[in-house]
Amino acid sequence: MPGALRNPVAEPYITPMTASEIRQKFLDFFAQNGHAVRPSSSLIPADDPTLLFTNAGMVQFKRVFLGEDKPGYLRAATSQKCLRVSGKHNDLEEVGVTPRHHTFFEMLGNFSFGDYFKRDAIRFAWELLTEGYRLPPERLWATVHHTDDEAAGLWREIAGLPAHRIIRLGDKDNFWQMAETGPCGPCSEIHYDRRADPGTPLSTEEFVAATDGSDILEFWNLVFMQYDRAADGTLTPLPAPSIDTGMGLERLTMLMQGVNSNYETDLFTPLIERAAQVMNRPYDKDAADGVSYRVLADHARAVAFLMADGVFPTNEGRGYVLRRILRRAVRHGWLLGQREPTLVHVVDQVVDIMSDAFPQLRERRDHLLRATREEEERFLATIDRGMERLDDLLAKRPHIAGADAFQLYDTFGFPIDLTELIARERGGSVDIEGFEKALGEQRERSRMDRKAAGHDAGADVLAQGWEDVDPEAEQEFVGYHTTKVQTEVIAYRRENGRLAIQLRSNPFYVESGGQVSDPGLVEGDGWRMVVDDVRRVAGRVAVLGDVEGNFPGGRRPLHVQAVVLSEERHDTERNHTATHLLHAALRKVLGTHVLQRGSLVAPDRLRFDFSHPRPMTAEETRAVEDEVNRRILEDHPIRIDFTSYQEAVAKGAMALFGEKYGDVVRMISIPGVSSELCGGTHVRHTAEIGLFRIVQETGVASGVRRVEALTGTAAYKRAVAQEELLRGVATRLKTTPDNVQRRVEQLTEEVRELQRQLEKARQSGSADVVGQLVQNAQSVNGVRVIAAEVAVHSNDELRALGDRIRAGMGSAAAVLIARLGERVALFALVSDDLISRGVRADAIVKEIAALTGGSGGGRPHMAQGGVGDASRIGLALERAPEIVRHLLAAK
Repeated sequence: MPGALRNPVAEPYITPMTASEIRQKFLDFFAQNGHAVRPSSSLIPADDPTLLFTNAGMVQFKRVFLGEDKPGYLRAATSQKCLRVSGKHNDLEEVGVTPRHHTFFEMLGNFSFGDYFKRDAIRFAWELLTEGYRLPPERLWATVHHTDDEAAGLWREIAGLPAHRIIRLGDKDNFWQMAETGPCGPCSEIHYDRRADPGTPLSTEEFVAATDGSDILEFWNLVFMQYDRAADGTLTPLPAPSIDTGMGLERLTMLMQGVNSNYETDLFTPLIERAAQVMNRPYDKDAADGVSYRVLADHARAVAFLMADGVFPTNEGRGYVLRRILRRAVRHGWLLGQREPTLVHVVDQVVDIMSDAFPQLRERRDHLLRATREEEERFLATIDRGMERLDDLLAKRPHIAGADAFQLYDTFGFPIDLTELIARERGGSVDIEGFEKALGEQRERSRMDRKAAGHDAGADVLAQGWEDVDPEAEQEFVGYHTTKVQTEVIAYRRENGRLAIQLRSNPFYVESGGQVSDPGLVEGDGWRMVVDDVRRVAGRVAVLGDVEGNFPGGRRPLHVQAVVLSEERHDTERNHTATHLLHAALRKVLGTHVLQRGSLVAPDRLRFDFSHPRPMTAEETRAVEDEVNRRILEDHPIRIDFTSYQEAVAKGAMALFGEKYGDVVRMISIPGVSSELCGGTHVRHTAEIGLFRIVQETGVASGVRRVEALTGTAAYKRAVAQEELLRGVATRLKTTPDNVQRRVEQLTEEVRELQRQLEKARQSGSADVVGQLVQNAQSVNGVRVIAAEVAVHSNDELRALGDRIRAGMGSAAAVLIARLGERVALFALVSDDLISRGVRADAIVKEIAALTGGSGGGRPHMAQGGVGDASRIGLALERAPEIVRHLLAAK
């Protein structure tokens, strides 16, 4: 981060600070006041399907506020990466237009989990703002909920705020809730008065009007979570009221640096300057094209941080949002006249100025720049293709229909505002209402598709209806050490002949981190249950299955034996440890840009998704497979350590994309090979894996590849099956397995020679066919017209015949129809001299095809199509001369 500010501070009583210094002072202040300074969590919320992206500082503590997690500390402070581009927090279209809207931003926050409450929250905020940042107290205002007399009184007592600078507002402005039900409470927002005379009192209405503009700016929200809201709206006091605050770093930096826009702070000016340098034209913040420079600066930050957190440009979900942001930036570069990748240079500058605070940017610089450049190049090519289609549409009519605009957007990826701009420049217009209608219909289809796929499913039906045998029991997972245990049932639930039980000592692994759940048995006195499902329910793990015999139920102790199927578990362990070896091998062979993007670890196979921009070559695939098998044969021990997250990462352990980690983490190490944070089960030594074979490597999304592989028994069985297949092929070829390749080469050469002889014979025969077709041509106004059904075996053969006819027919037009299996192909060609007379092959094909219910098109000299009703072939060929006559007359 540059040390010198680029904008003069308008108010000399504010100490100039860089954004980096502002961030650090916030964290240091709360650390000195007993807060655990936590690292920013990923932009991808862990274990929270309700959010697409982390959009507030409290997201990483959501389970703590709900009482589901106990973090080991009661106070915390963070500078959290946030993104708001979807849902109700959708600022995308305002970015670059207003001085304070962004996609990516940092939220400074301090949190109390049942420790301090309103008094200390207000005290900390006032002390930091007035003594730490030295903001003038006379310019600070506070808003409180209109019922919150306590908060209003504390602002007078602690901060000495006069009553006219404490504004009482309603639920819309000063009441916060996590969801429709659950933790909620009033909040207090802190505002900065930027007026020339901050002492002038304001009525509530005048204050609200001033906050809608730039005179008074809200920059810190203190949320007092003190109630639990029921479904009927009833508010019940929480047993441990908590604090959740959020202050935008960008807004605070704007205030501290005395400028009128976030884009004039040192968070953005280096990025804008880099964009201007690439454009080779100066930035003028007041010019119309200034918006495009600001969009490039903002979007470069979002792109860099999303990619650093493992998101890749795709056509769905988070990847689609990233692609949309990235392409929106490219579009603004295009509007500035840039036809080469531009955003990549601004992303590079983001890495330079923000890596000190977020080292992962520096670590993944090469990947960020390569992926950004590739996506830019891809979209610039898309714009070129879309321009061709748009040119065609505008050549026909100046008004672009909504359906056509949507096709440009949906099929070609052509932005609607670019369509509007170009149409307007050429004196045309776009049916935006029709476009919005088509877009809405597509979104509804997508929503229904997601619902059908189960993405909108509600809460787990297993969460209710449990009978507690021992309500106070603590459940322990013992599956790391054993697959068979004598234990007790602590809760159960029966429904439709199925049983779900919770065990005091649970050996069954519940699906997590890509590893599937364990199958097995639970047996009691006179009954047994085949476990076919394992789920998390209300903080515990439950096993489910069909019951044989009479499950007694009741509140008395129920002693059982729980057994995980050991063979399946061991096969799963082989595949899980092999996944770690595979990850390390991919990074060694392909590069350190490779990061895990998903996995499946099952008894019979493993699947591993990873970031990589292109398909692996055969040589790379073999090298990765060889590397994994070499590590297996070296028989490395598997080391398992429990340590702090920070210590594990400091030791080089990989924290995987999308995973949630607590203070104490489980680190799986293969000395000298791999170290990852992982909660799964593993073999004791790599030699237990036995054999590793890659089955296939495919692409699953832009920039994401997938390897599927087998280990142990499954890999051995596949090798045996392939050997049997080779023996069978050798037998059919009347040779030995060792000579199969040479025998295939011999047969291939024999086939080539036969094909050459066949083609020679066909050409000889087609020469006679060409002569006969030309001889039988009809004359139409001095033009020869050939119309016939021909016997060929493929489209290529039909084209080749057409080429020979065109070469030998002189001045003529020809229509050829051929039956190719179940399909009937249509082909038309015209000599060059007839095109100027109005006889075009594409026009002939369209009319001939239409006579049969088919369609077609092409170029003036050569076109092709398909026949709809084969019974109308004769009629269509009969009409060919008349069609040519009509075209000649029209000219």
